[in-house]
Amino acid sequence: MCVFCGSSTGNDSLYLEAARQFGGLLGRRGLRLVYGGGRVGLMGAVADGALDAGAEVVGVITRALQGREIAHPGLDELLVVETMHERKAAMADRADAFVMLPGGFGTWDEFMEVVTWAQLGIHVKPCAVLEVGDFFAGFRQLVADATGAGFIRPRYQQLVLMDHDPGSLIDRLAAWSPVDAADDAVVLGRAQR
Repeated sequence: MCVFCGSSTGNDSLYLEAARQFGGLLGRRGLRLVYGGGRVGLMGAVADGALDAGAEVVGVITRALQGREIAHPGLDELLVVETMHERKAAMADRADAFVMLPGGFGTWDEFMEVVTWAQLGIHVKPCAVLEVGDFFAGFRQLVADATGAGFIRPRYQQLVLMDHDPGSLIDRLAAWSPVDAADDAVVLGRAQR
């Protein structure tokens, strides 16, 4: 399970608690955590929760961020790469599913890239958002607005599972079926000619 989340804690203890609990749940469910490799912020909390619950934890961090995000010293594996592109690709390659917790630009970038890859058929892995409080209310509305405006096909809303309950979210990820993009491949093929 790849988790994208903030390298800071945010200004509500609810975020930190949710990250630590989610990591712990991954460990109790026997799932491996793949994440950004830092020991600070929500990243550190999700890793600590997973490690405390006996999960295997793999971090992927760029050399430039290794010092700034203070790489976590207790991981089973820490992969240090040169670029953010390599970081995202390595995390995607090592994961079977993706979950976004609260975070900022970097978190959104990582998550939206894997959702886009799912839409384009580059991978067939589920993507989800763990709703923490009302943090993702604006994201939910943005997706609805973009769908209403014709920029996201209604069936692609199924590419992003959202749930407030961590256990339910993991169950839904396990039961997820890919969205059929066959019709879009034809449309994309025509558009590229």
